[in-house]
Amino acid sequence: MAPQTEQAPDRPESVWDYPRPPAVRPTGETVEVHLGGRLVARTTEALQVLETSHPPTYYLPRACFADGVLHAVPGSTVCEFKGRADYFDMRAGDRVARRAAWHYPEPVAGYEALVGHVALMPGMMDACYVDGERVVPQEGSFYGGWVTSKVAGPFKGGPGTLGW
Repeated sequence: MAPQTEQAPDRPESVWDYPRPPAVRPTGETVEVHLGGRLVARTTEALQVLETSHPPTYYLPRACFADGVLHAVPGSTVCEFKGRADYFDMRAGDRVARRAAWHYPEPVAGYEALVGHVALMPGMMDACYVDGERVVPQEGSFYGGWVTSKVAGPFKGGPGTLGW
C-alpha cells in the first residue's frame, strides 16, 4: 500500500482525486444556510459526500434546521449509489425553495451515516457559507455541490460536461 500524503493547507483538493462510488466524510467546518433573510441552519457536524468530478455535497443534521423550514413533498429519485432520496421544500420568511433539499431515509449499505442528514441545493438558497466563505453552487440544475476555495475542478455540471 502506498503511503498517503496530507493535502497542503494552501492547495485545494482536486475533485478528480475523489472516489467513485462516492465517499462520506465528516467535517468539523462551520456550515450556515440562509433563506428568506433568515439563518435557517448552522452546524459543525456536517458530512460531505465526495464523488469524482463533483465539489462536495454537504449533508447537515436534520436537527440543525430551524423549526418549520423543511416540508416533506411527494416524489423521490434514486441514486445508483445511495438509494432512494425523498425531498423537501424549504420555507423561510417570504421564500419557498421547491424540492431544494433531500435525504436518504433508508440508504443502501455503506451510506448509513447519511440517515438523519439533509442535503440542499446551495443555488436555491439566499446564501450558504463554509467556515465563513460564501459557497458558489455547482453548475447545473441536478447537482448539489458546494464550491469553495478548498476544492479545485473542473467540475461536472456546466455546459459540455454531461458525458463525464
